[in-house]
Amino acid sequence: MLKFKWETEFKETEIGEIPKDWEVRKIKELGKVITGKTPPTGIKEYWQGTYPFITPSDIPDYDIRYGYEVKRFLSKLWFQKVQNLLLPKDTPCFVCIGSTIGKVCITREKSFTNQQINSIILSEEHNSLFIFYNLRANQFKIRDEFGGGGAAKDIISKSKFEQVLLPVPPTKKEQSRIATVLSWFDDLIENKKRQNEILEKVAMAIFKSWFVDFEPFKDEGFVYNEELGKEIPKGWEVKPIGEVADFVKGLSYRSNELVDNPTEGEIFITLKIFKRGGGFRPEYKYYKGNRYSEEQVVYDGDLVIALTDMTSDAKVVGAPALVILPPDRNKGILSLDAAKLNAPQYMKEYVYLYLKDSQEENSTFANGVNVLHLNLNLFKVGKLILIPPQPILQRFHSLVEPLFQKIILNQKQIMVLKKIRDALLPKLVFGKLRVEEI
Repeated sequence: MLKFKWETEFKETEIGEIPKDWEVRKIKELGKVITGKTPPTGIKEYWQGTYPFITPSDIPDYDIRYGYEVKRFLSKLWFQKVQNLLLPKDTPCFVCIGSTIGKVCITREKSFTNQQINSIILSEEHNSLFIFYNLRANQFKIRDEFGGGGAAKDIISKSKFEQVLLPVPPTKKEQSRIATVLSWFDDLIENKKRQNEILEKVAMAIFKSWFVDFEPFKDEGFVYNEELGKEIPKGWEVKPIGEVADFVKGLSYRSNELVDNPTEGEIFITLKIFKRGGGFRPEYKYYKGNRYSEEQVVYDGDLVIALTDMTSDAKVVGAPALVILPPDRNKGILSLDAAKLNAPQYMKEYVYLYLKDSQEENSTFANGVNVLHLNLNLFKVGKLILIPPQPILQRFHSLVEPLFQKIILNQKQIMVLKKIRDALLPKLVFGKLRVEEI
């Protein structure tokens, strides 16, 4: 049975109040700190193998546990040179260099990291997942005190990182109980994230089956379409996207109109909400002005497209997303970095998936050097879209709309779970709330 108690007896320490029976420990007292290293990029043989290689860019945000994405693997050749840097499974990792100081994760398997990450190979007396949550609870404090606030030039050296102070319960069992409670929330969050990934993949698979491979229409007549350069079912049309949807540009804002406090402004939909290649992620700004028009207001499920991009491979510009708002908000304001597409309701998911499937082509309508800008006028007339008959689009809409409604519901539940977890995190890690039984 899960049993909590509020702690009443505290002592004052260098890091604030902690329970009388807890200790303040330096990271170097918890285990061995390892700073990663990057092999020579020009030697191909070093990058072909079985050991994951984690970099800060593989950790997508600041509250990841196992959810990093690693596509690079290191070879046994590299292992022979730096085997002392190999991290065991369940090793807490902390980004210590650059603008993303404070990102944390924990290894899923034996792994290497680059030199921007310090990791702790813990002694047997400590629970690795608890230390991970401890770092997460203190990540921004560590960043600000030891790394100068997270600017690109900042660095938390290995020696500095070893001196970081953390609150530690007296027994590994209590550490484990705290980690278990927090991991319940992360497990739910990760399960819902995986559900959403599957639902989106199912929707895209249906889209490709119907509108790329034409599987349900194989027995119908086909005609060659010169604009698309392929055969399409007879009776289907090809139109510029500007004839299918109206585009509304977002609000041009002043920097003093943006705030970080959610209670001071409206949800502001910026470039941050777009995943690379298309899709939504809940990274909001807040707008405290009143200069927006009703046309620039967005609601759950509205279709938007990225108009600018600062990535080197143009994976954001021209990327579509379906808006998802926090559970306590019913509207957002669209920024000038994006445009809203107003298409018939029965076409919304179709247009979204069509644009996502062809994002690479969308990006060819952009220009610029350091910052890419989608030429919206050219895009509206030059981007061609296949238009099946309305009954087919309505059938497709009725099939995939429930998938996207479930994605929206899951994402709102994720936001609620994160809010509860983040409220519990400092109380548990600093011993204000004790976990007595599980």
